[in-house]
Amino acid sequence: MMTMALILLGTASVWADGPKPESSMSNPFVVLMVIIILFLALIIAILARLVTGAAAIKAEKEKQGKSLQAKATTIISVVLLFLSVGLFAQDKPAEAAAAVTDGTINGLAPVAYYSIVSVAFLELLVVIVLSLMLKSFLAAEKQSTLLVAGSTVEIPKESWWDRLNKFKPIQQEATIDLGHDYDGIRELDNRLPPWWLYGFYVTIIFAFVYIYRYHIAHSAPLPREQYALDVAAADKAKAEFLKKAANNVDETSVKRLTDNASLAAGKQIFETSCFPCHGKLGEGIVGPNLTDDYWLHGGSISDIFKTIKYGYPEKGMKSWKDDFSPVQIAEVASYIKSLHGTNPPNAKAPQGTLYKDDQGTGGSANPVDSVKKDTTVIAQH
Repeated sequence: MMTMALILLGTASVWADGPKPESSMSNPFVVLMVIIILFLALIIAILARLVTGAAAIKAEKEKQGKSLQAKATTIISVVLLFLSVGLFAQDKPAEAAAAVTDGTINGLAPVAYYSIVSVAFLELLVVIVLSLMLKSFLAAEKQSTLLVAGSTVEIPKESWWDRLNKFKPIQQEATIDLGHDYDGIRELDNRLPPWWLYGFYVTIIFAFVYIYRYHIAHSAPLPREQYALDVAAADKAKAEFLKKAANNVDETSVKRLTDNASLAAGKQIFETSCFPCHGKLGEGIVGPNLTDDYWLHGGSISDIFKTIKYGYPEKGMKSWKDDFSPVQIAEVASYIKSLHGTNPPNAKAPQGTLYKDDQGTGGSANPVDSVKKDTTVIAQH
């Protein structure tokens, strides 16, 4: 009765100033914290019942038992009073902070946020206090039981391994013997090692954090989303690598490009930079005709790449290596190879040495018998 009166007093003092504000339950953080608060409240209720029960048992055996029970009841009542005030008062300061549009924490005003967190922390503190009280009651009860039985067994010093695992010494195993004997193997009611229990508690806390982070707040990607991000990053890295690798091409490794994108890129460069000398169709104006079978400096893809890259300044052909990347030069050279046999109008007369590919596709190297040097046409300038 005293506990309920204190709770009602705390809640009534909060709501006396005005109507209940709008609910914040649409906020994922508030939902998670309410679940934690209710979960801790359930644990507090169970522990409180156990503590008061232990105090009542002790009251029957000791004269100070009533004072212990009263002490435990008072502590629990005061704690519940603070919990009720903190839990229900969290929305009241939010009214004063309703006009604040920035500086929020997880979508809540700082006062409301810290109020909710404080309630959860206070409940956790209460759980620890009640657990310690219950442990002290049980320890006192066990000690009194041993004294009544006239036990004078000297408890040996525990090793660090026994302390870590909370094992009972062999002299006290009779207190945890369950009476089951299997071929001389006795069944003992030993508690689980603390390191295992604490590890299990950590996994529970981790589960709450994981659910909030990945499924409520969405502040981190889920495995499927992380996989997509990793694939995108790998594709980007691959593209960068291929881009750098493509720029390493030279006259010894160049290959003829036949895809439409490369030929279109080569055509654009040719029509903007090469047409003054060779014509837009490669028919030849100042420079030679690029559509026939005769070449001044070789007609393979590597020869054309080398001619464009280094040029022949003594014949009016400049070097383009400072103007275009190796990839662009390869695209221009491939486009020039595609002009073979187009027979544009007003084509210039053949110049240079006859050159033919076996398959008409060119390459960085050609068989000896694929290059015919039977005829030499004197350049006309």
